[in-house]
Amino acid sequence: VDMSTSSLRNIPTIIRYSVLQAILVAIFAGFLLSFVYAFVHHYEQKRFYVQQLGGLLATSASTPDGANLVARQVTALLDNDSALQSILFYSTEQPIDVLNQNDIDSASNHWRNALLADTISFNYPVTSRYLNGSNVQHLNSIQQFAVIPPFSDTENASVVTSQLDASNTLVGYIYITLDIDKLRWHWIRINLLSWLTTVIVGIFIVWFILRKLNWPTKDIIELARVCEEAVNNPELEQLPTIQQRFGFQELLGIKKSFIILFDRLRAVQEDYHALEVFEQQLHNKDLSLDIQRSNFQNMITHELKTSLNAITGGLQLLNNQFLSEEQKDTLAIIRKGSQHLELTLEQIIQLNRIEKGQVVVNLTEFNPLQMIADLLEEFEATAKQKQIELISRIHHMEYALEGDANKIQRILVTLIDNAIKFTHTGQIIIDSQLTHFHENVRWQVKIIDTGIGIDKNYLEDIFTPFFQVDSSSTREYEGVGIGLSVTKQLVQLLGATIDIESELGIGSQFIVTMPLRHSPQRHDQHLLKGVDILYYHHDERDPTIKLLKRLGASVHSQRNAQSMLDYMTNAKVDAVMFAQELLPEQVIDLARYIRKQETTSRSLLIYWYPAYKETYISNYEYDLKAAGLDYFHMLVHEPKALAGLLKKWLA
Repeated sequence: VDMSTSSLRNIPTIIRYSVLQAILVAIFAGFLLSFVYAFVHHYEQKRFYVQQLGGLLATSASTPDGANLVARQVTALLDNDSALQSILFYSTEQPIDVLNQNDIDSASNHWRNALLADTISFNYPVTSRYLNGSNVQHLNSIQQFAVIPPFSDTENASVVTSQLDASNTLVGYIYITLDIDKLRWHWIRINLLSWLTTVIVGIFIVWFILRKLNWPTKDIIELARVCEEAVNNPELEQLPTIQQRFGFQELLGIKKSFIILFDRLRAVQEDYHALEVFEQQLHNKDLSLDIQRSNFQNMITHELKTSLNAITGGLQLLNNQFLSEEQKDTLAIIRKGSQHLELTLEQIIQLNRIEKGQVVVNLTEFNPLQMIADLLEEFEATAKQKQIELISRIHHMEYALEGDANKIQRILVTLIDNAIKFTHTGQIIIDSQLTHFHENVRWQVKIIDTGIGIDKNYLEDIFTPFFQVDSSSTREYEGVGIGLSVTKQLVQLLGATIDIESELGIGSQFIVTMPLRHSPQRHDQHLLKGVDILYYHHDERDPTIKLLKRLGASVHSQRNAQSMLDYMTNAKVDAVMFAQELLPEQVIDLARYIRKQETTSRSLLIYWYPAYKETYISNYEYDLKAAGLDYFHMLVHEPKALAGLLKKWLA
């Protein structure tokens, strides 16, 4: 798998980063929650303190001589507690029935006030059965000790109404305002040292945790290093030492597994190397056996051929002797056996040569019609002797093909010979069909017989060397079962295919399909054979020259006008052709000069013009003819049409 280095991450780094992030988030969340919880708790204590203070001041203010006492108390409280913004007294004889005391306590107790509010106020009613109006006016003097903020800054103030007894007289309300901002900053200053201590301790804890986490990462890095070394060095025979400084159970298990796998891999490699050595030994042994078999085959072939030559020579000597009829029959039997043995020996030699790759394809030109005619002539006598009709069905005209004619003929000979051998009555049909493609030709030949047929169970085996359907020593048909094997090898060598269709008791059909090349050049070379043409042109890639040469004409190419005229002075040509790129005016001048120079012979003058000049050339028709031009015609690209046109003009 190909991965860019920028996308690669290692496990230790991910572990460290993930744990560090988790710890930092936990510390931040812990600090935040502890701050919120601690300050809310501090606020609740302060609120409870203010409530007690308000009750104490209300009790002091309700006594006859409480004005001076309350004034001293307020002054002391405001001086000593910066969180108290103001303590006021409002004199009134009418109760303010707006909020219930429980609602006031609940609103001031909410945690949002501790975190978000700037100030918060508390109202406490002052009642007394002893105070009169002058006393109330005197109690009002405590206002000089208070700082009275504008009403816009006391929007959070609460107005409290107390359910008064009938015997008590409402004197007024004590109004205490608590500054939450100052309370928060005062609380932060007091707890700053403890916070710093907590942060330092937290950092130390984080460092200690990361240090412990670094222990397994070191072992993981060591495992990764050894793995990388093993991957980069395929020839590594001994695994490097894997140092595991910390005994983690999982990593020790991975290390053990890695060592076991490496040992197994080395064992497999050793087995594979031993197998390679053994295979090489077998190969050498096979080569030795092949050499011995080849030598044995050559020796046997040489001895058998020598013996066969002696037998054949003796039989030829006996042909000149005066022999009785019985002796002639005996010689015929000996001669037939000798020929059969010689044919079998040639087939074995051919099969061995094919298997060894000693047979090559030699391309020659041949006529399929002529080949089939020769085969019919060769087997006609044998077919008549067995009273079998030999028929040919040709589905094409005469044509020249290019292929290995000798091997093709050998294939067809074997198939026809087998068809005659295994057919007692009926007919044998040789069906030939050509299919033309752009560059190639497919020749399909079918050998159809009405013989004994082949069981479908044996259709795949008949091409196996030495295979016979009837392998008994008393079999009816001769042969060692090697002919079709040689045929199959030759078919594959030619890149062809052979198929078989057979039905037991009805007959067989062998279909050979051969890819060949047509040779129209050689076939058309006789169309303009013996015609000398002088071709004047300017384009060095003019395809007309190649076309004329392919048709068999002798073409002399000239690209200079003076050279062309000099050539005509010294040589005689059948025709002078002017190429299509020449202008009609140039052709007219050259034609007039050529006609003036001619004395004893006259050449045919032809001007080829392109298709787009067909209407344009009619303007020069009279001048071209007057200059002595014989023909001016649109350029022809089809070989046979061009050859027919030139033959017509030259006649």
